[in-house]
Amino acid sequence: MPLPDPHTLAPRRVAVLPDHIANRIAAGEVIQRPESVVKELVENALDAGAHSLQVIIKGGGTDLIQVVDDGCGMDEQDAVASFLRHATSKIGSYEDLEAIRTYGFRGEALASIAAVAQVAMITRRAEDDVAVVVRVHAGGETEVSRDARAVGTTVTVSNLFYTVPARRKFLKSAQTEFRHVHDVVMRTALAHPDLAVDFYSDNEVVFRLNPSTVEQRIVDLFGQRTGESLLGVNEETEFLSVSGFIGKPVYGQKTRAHQYLFLNERVIQSRNIAHAVLGAYEHLLEKGSFPFFILFLRIDPHRVDVNIHPSKMEVKFDDEQGVYRFISALVRKALGAAGAVPALTLMGGGESTGLRFTAAQHGDPVRGFSDSRWFSPERVNPSTGEILPALPFLAPPPPGAMPSAQPEFTKDDEPGPLLWQLHNRYILSQIKNGLMIVDQHVAHERVLYERALERFHRGMRASQQLLFPCTAVFPPDDYSLVAELLPHLDQLGFDIKPFGKHTVLIEGVPTDVRPGHEQSILEEMLGLYKEYRRDAPTDVRDNLAKSFSCRSAVKAGDTLSEQEMRSLIDQLFATKMPYVCPHGRPVVLRIPIDELDRRFGRK
Repeated sequence: MPLPDPHTLAPRRVAVLPDHIANRIAAGEVIQRPESVVKELVENALDAGAHSLQVIIKGGGTDLIQVVDDGCGMDEQDAVASFLRHATSKIGSYEDLEAIRTYGFRGEALASIAAVAQVAMITRRAEDDVAVVVRVHAGGETEVSRDARAVGTTVTVSNLFYTVPARRKFLKSAQTEFRHVHDVVMRTALAHPDLAVDFYSDNEVVFRLNPSTVEQRIVDLFGQRTGESLLGVNEETEFLSVSGFIGKPVYGQKTRAHQYLFLNERVIQSRNIAHAVLGAYEHLLEKGSFPFFILFLRIDPHRVDVNIHPSKMEVKFDDEQGVYRFISALVRKALGAAGAVPALTLMGGGESTGLRFTAAQHGDPVRGFSDSRWFSPERVNPSTGEILPALPFLAPPPPGAMPSAQPEFTKDDEPGPLLWQLHNRYILSQIKNGLMIVDQHVAHERVLYERALERFHRGMRASQQLLFPCTAVFPPDDYSLVAELLPHLDQLGFDIKPFGKHTVLIEGVPTDVRPGHEQSILEEMLGLYKEYRRDAPTDVRDNLAKSFSCRSAVKAGDTLSEQEMRSLIDQLFATKMPYVCPHGRPVVLRIPIDELDRRFGRK
């Protein structure tokens, strides 16, 4: 049926809506689904000073929601007034809007809930002999009576959206609505570990939590494995204080569901902070994984606006960039202090040869080698004795081109005098507490990646001119991409000039490029760059650095001399993050000597 033309409609007089209609429209801004009701009622209980909380739902919350607390309760006057529109206990003047410190004690939300559901409240103060019972009927009529109850408040909400059937029709299944309610109750339990929380759904216990510490509550809700994967964060300044836990990189999640933020004990959402945490993990996580974190922020209420959204889930800081940098630095500090190196543990006994990778915290297995000789210009194939040409792309960078090495370690932390290459793919070295294994390709990839970023950051262009320049022909879209990236390619060390239709002349390449591979590396870089750009369209330099390092690094199958292996590992452990490649794959594995002893029956 076509919509009528507004120009053909007869003009109407402006009319003021009746209260019951206006209330139902206003309720839609705050009460969107059962989750919204639970959130408002739970926050009221917290402001009432509750020490224990019970949340009971049926039918995902559409049939019944009941929140029971042992807070301060209310007298008859406050109990009745709490259902009135624009009634609140937290705002007495305009200035209060700029420094809200409470959730909202029995006010405003109750009027919205009562507009779309059947609501009953029973509440009692410590100084009263009996409890006040308030029932709100459709249209806003209230009925007041008396009953017996312990100190505290119980709010019962039945038949949600029965006054607006169209909205009820758009609710999801009971299972979906339950998950949303579960998330609210769980976040409340995390934000207030000193609060006893019982949660029931359809007459079954979902969880019962006793007062505890934050760490124990995380274990109670997520399990022991999560508890063992936590790294503590804690920093306090005059501007902002942050505490909580982040997950070790090995505990990466497939979604952002397990990311929890609390501001002054209020549950919030912040893309800015979530991005700061994710960015701090750099390439420690596999592609498509997200960090687990539970962070508690405290800041002067005058420096944050919690009223930019009706649900108060979103907030705005007066210094968004300052908060971003603070969170990013704090998470990087915690991850750096952990210094986790993947450990390889042999599983089973007898003839079992199964392997398991675990995340274990160890001291850095290597921080440079005592023998700092550079490799000789000749290499010998250990299998045939054939003299092989040196690999110039493994040459050490010029002084100052790489981050400085980490703090010195004792001789006990250095590897033995010999290095071995396994299947022309892995580098093996003895260390004090076992055996270290390095993947030569991803190790060199990490070195080249950080070197490329350093060139971008400092403008330290390093190029080698080709004795015989070569041409490369590209499809139109790739040629356009080369033209777009030309300034960045130049910073990397590529000397490229247009040379006819869809053709470029390559006159120079970075010193890290293998001779004879100039054209193929450039073509492969473009292919990888386009792939990375789909996931991070604005991070041009990082995508280009990853593409370059992946295609320029030594390959699995390349034979390396001992000096080249030594040079590679020296450079690896001078990087900022030697344990993972730019794509999140492990670079270093460690087999503890105790594990080898166990496997050989020595323990």
